[in-house]
Amino acid sequence: MDLIICVLGLLALAVEGIRCQGVYAPPSVRIIHSGHACNVEEERHTERVYTIREGETLELTCLVTGHPRPQIRWTKTAGSVSDRFHDSSVFNQTLNIAKILRTQGGRYYCKAENGLGSPAIKSIRVDVYYLDEPTVTVHQSIGEAKEQFYYERTVFLRCVANSNPPVRYSWHRGREVLTQGSDKGVEIYEPFFTQLQGETKILKLKNLRPQDYANYSCVASVRNVCAILDRSVIFKLTNKTASPSIKLLVEDPIVVNPGQTVSLVCITTGGEPPPILTWICSNDSLPQRSVVKGGTLTLPAITSDEAGVYSCVASNSVGNPAKKSTTIVVRALKKGRFWITPDPYHNDDNIQIGREVKISCQVEATPPEELTFSWLKNGRALRSSERMVITQTDPDISPGTTNLDIIDLKFTDFGTYTCVAALKGGGIPEISIDVNISSTTVPPNLTVPRGKSPLVTREGDTVELECLVSGKPKPIILWSRADKEVPMPDGSMQMESYDGVLRIVNVSREMTGSYRCQTSQYNGFNVKPREAEVELIVQYPPTVEPVYMEMRQGLGRPVVMTCRVLRAHPSRVLRFEWLLSNRLLHAGAFDAQRDETEYTIRSLNRDGWGEYTCNVINEAGAGKCTFQVTGKAYPPEFYYDTYSPLWQNRPRVYGFKLQWTQMNPNVVDRIVAYRLGIRQMGLQRWWEQEIPVDGAINKGELMTHNLTELIKPESYEVRLTPITRFGEGDSTIRIVTYSAPINPHLREFHCSFEEEAICMFTQDKNDDFDWTRHSAATRDTKYTPNTGPSGDRSGSKQGFYMYIETSRPRKEDEKARLVSPFFNIAPKNPYVITNPPAYCFGFFYHMYGKHIGTLNALLKQKGQTTSEAPAWSLNGNQGERWKQAKVSIHPTSSFQVVLEGIRGKGIEGDIAIDDVTLEEGECRDPPPNLSSKSPSTSSHIWLLCITLVMTLLEGQR
Repeated sequence: MDLIICVLGLLALAVEGIRCQGVYAPPSVRIIHSGHACNVEEERHTERVYTIREGETLELTCLVTGHPRPQIRWTKTAGSVSDRFHDSSVFNQTLNIAKILRTQGGRYYCKAENGLGSPAIKSIRVDVYYLDEPTVTVHQSIGEAKEQFYYERTVFLRCVANSNPPVRYSWHRGREVLTQGSDKGVEIYEPFFTQLQGETKILKLKNLRPQDYANYSCVASVRNVCAILDRSVIFKLTNKTASPSIKLLVEDPIVVNPGQTVSLVCITTGGEPPPILTWICSNDSLPQRSVVKGGTLTLPAITSDEAGVYSCVASNSVGNPAKKSTTIVVRALKKGRFWITPDPYHNDDNIQIGREVKISCQVEATPPEELTFSWLKNGRALRSSERMVITQTDPDISPGTTNLDIIDLKFTDFGTYTCVAALKGGGIPEISIDVNISSTTVPPNLTVPRGKSPLVTREGDTVELECLVSGKPKPIILWSRADKEVPMPDGSMQMESYDGVLRIVNVSREMTGSYRCQTSQYNGFNVKPREAEVELIVQYPPTVEPVYMEMRQGLGRPVVMTCRVLRAHPSRVLRFEWLLSNRLLHAGAFDAQRDETEYTIRSLNRDGWGEYTCNVINEAGAGKCTFQVTGKAYPPEFYYDTYSPLWQNRPRVYGFKLQWTQMNPNVVDRIVAYRLGIRQMGLQRWWEQEIPVDGAINKGELMTHNLTELIKPESYEVRLTPITRFGEGDSTIRIVTYSAPINPHLREFHCSFEEEAICMFTQDKNDDFDWTRHSAATRDTKYTPNTGPSGDRSGSKQGFYMYIETSRPRKEDEKARLVSPFFNIAPKNPYVITNPPAYCFGFFYHMYGKHIGTLNALLKQKGQTTSEAPAWSLNGNQGERWKQAKVSIHPTSSFQVVLEGIRGKGIEGDIAIDDVTLEEGECRDPPPNLSSKSPSTSSHIWLLCITLVMTLLEGQR
């Protein structure tokens, strides 16, 4: 009877419908770490610092609470992403940076927001540790010569290594450690100190002695932090040690024609140890096609872009590097132009008989000093005379320019004048420019054709702006913006046109405005520029908002849709039209006093659901507002912050408490039920059922449904769909993953290693190798047969377990240690009196293989300096099956348990563990027959009832 009453009471507590009260909650966040951290510590002002070695994997997990489920974003600064994260990492719960670089250290922020209150932000500082190879530089100081021998020769050896944290240095001569005061001829001092480099140790050898000629080694150390080993460099000091000297076997400058192959030869003329030669270029890097072989740099088929200063640098860590440079000049002639200057002393710009006229010719030449000009008249060479004055290029006045002055122009001077530019070295084609001087040579005139301004076009079209230029010869036309200082469509401030036409492809609204066309002096008259303006008007369809909006509403309620005009050209909108699908509902002229139009559904019915479109139309086209009107319910929002939603149902079965709230439940018709779909991950078939809803759902109301008969350790995809009179609403999907409770402060701890977090177990940093998490389905191809398990403890191929991989490079007696999280000693149980408290530590083990070593279980207590106390040990082959171990432990303070696997003699020695448990009380075998000293059956039942009730109540918190 007692048992029946207990069961009925439990059912009353468990069956409370699918609903209970809950509220929306703003986000909270905390950061936990995993991966390859060297150390995580709390500094002053509660700052968390995560230390990691360069090249390791940074893994930070952002644990968030709040409802609806907050969106997560990782940033390197408080505002936005400043470093390039892997795209998939930025919005994930876990930030993963493989092979982290020293430049990626800094403060990382996790930001969570769900629209309620302020976003939650937490940060952690990541400190990347590294130690580069040290370098030694040597400097020698030689004193004045006295009586044919050197008065003093002093050598300084300086050691530098980039590191974090700051590095420490030590000097050795041969095997002898050098310290300050250990040798009168040696002095060690620190002239500089920087936070980046730490100590800078300089070794001074005063007035060199024979014993000072030896091998010196500098050892750089960061004191094994992050397991970074010391690094060293050796320098051999001899009586021949000298700084480098070099010689460049080329001229300076080197002038070549394009297409030639250029070789630069650099040789060493001194230096001990032998210097290393490198080549550098003033253009930041050597050309891609360049070939370096020893001290020879070869540039095949050189181009103008490869011209520049090339330097040979020799270094041997003694003194300063030696550097010799030469300049390579690649001959070139380009951009020939001319202009005609009428007599400057008359206001008339025309060319007239009896007056002076000057023809100027300009080219760009490299090298400019090789440039030569010659003049022809009607194909015959022209020499300078009293009336025909030829002025060669004057670099100080106008580089690359020659002038021909015709004094007192006569009728016989009319003709074609040719300016010929060449380079003295030859090999480059000449540039010839013809200029015709005749009675028809007149200055330019510039006009805009009738009807070409203003020019009206539509956005996206191709448009041609045109200015007509007359005169002979016709000059180049320069186009620019006349109304504002903004670039032209090609990005430059000025564009050239040889025919007076400016062609713009895919014109945009930003290009509306005034454009100036202007004559240049180039290829025409050097007179005051003629100019004109063309007005360009770019029409574009109305820009409207909203472009798309979903509107949800219940039956019988009004719906108001508003389409707003933001911009349009012409701004005088012609008309609007409202459509449902393709059916016209309403049309008319747009009210010039307003910038919006509305359409109202007074009472929504089923026929009113659909896509509404508002077209706002002008001469350039239409802008479209789209409204999707529907009665679909919003998706439910799964509640992720449930305390311990997963429970153990039976040995091979588990259950899950599914909880959710409904987004905007009062916007649409009342939700009458939810359709629940569930399927096992990897399978196609869905199982569905309906969950009825009694009464209206309030915003923030928490609803609950228990999923049972879930098979361990499989994961499931759950789909939840609200149902109203409209039909099915939007669905929400989540994954339910099996994992044993990982909170070490619970009265009962169970870990089956199904999650990557492995229940907060950690790998001991002082062991020889690590335990490996694996499942039989994903085990590595190097898996050794005849050893290890073929599945997890439950027999599943997909289930996970931990094991030690004993293949190479593992050696006999090497250890792998897996350390549990800290467990607090539970308060005294009112029904069981133990002093000190007892716990039952259990696990399943698999020890199959002819080389099986030893598996130890150890107890490690906080505050105790002695080594861990052995609690359980087993070695040797135990057969091809899982077995259970249980051992009672009696800690006196917070404690951890350590599982230690020791490698045997060979590779067939894989040891596996699974399903680790920790329970309060002594370990007990299956209960024996009750004796007179045992409590009555009803007492046991009521204790069981009380325990179950407390568990249920705790689960509702």
